[in-house]
Amino acid sequence: MALNGGWIDISVPLRTGMTVWPGDGGARIERAASFEQGAAYNMTRLDMSAHTGTHMDAPLHFLRGGRAIDTLPPEVMIGPARVVRATGDAIQASDVPDDLAPGARVLFRTRNSEREMFAGTFFEDFVYLARDGAAKLVEARAALVGIDALSVSGYHEDPSDTHRLLLGAGVWILEGVCLRGIEPGEYELVCLPLRIQGADGAPARALIRPVRRPGAA
Repeated sequence: MALNGGWIDISVPLRTGMTVWPGDGGARIERAASFEQGAAYNMTRLDMSAHTGTHMDAPLHFLRGGRAIDTLPPEVMIGPARVVRATGDAIQASDVPDDLAPGARVLFRTRNSEREMFAGTFFEDFVYLARDGAAKLVEARAALVGIDALSVSGYHEDPSDTHRLLLGAGVWILEGVCLRGIEPGEYELVCLPLRIQGADGAPARALIRPVRRPGAA
């Protein structure tokens, strides 16, 4: 969704009945009070996993004693990011750019973004981050990796493997973004997860804006 100032919202709307990871219990967003019910105000109640929709994983998600989401360094959440197109069934090492600088933020656009990933149906065949792709990001000392799926790990893969590899190396994970129509290239990223004390993850609002080169119109 395009916003003022060239910003593009790559987070998905939270709503009742949206697709969640199997076993996460679903998302329910309802009015606990409303004008129509005779209240003097509207109040919305949320009942959902911290890993619903667009969200970030903290190391605590898969690492005993790992850092919680409220300790996420601000410099990870805000700064330059690269959108990379990956066309295969998994994001391999060959899809990861060779010229990443330490602290890089990489967002992978796959065919997931062209599907209705959050319309209610869970697709087991979503594109995920293969272990060799994750290992290359760790080797490059990336700060953040984002993917247009509910998990960096494949549905039929061991979820702890890729998560532990990334999170254990200090690579924070952004999942559930929508990059439909976003061209590969350089962007600014602002990603702000909710500051939930001691939590293993949190829903996030993520925005990107194309980088304007000097002299560009």
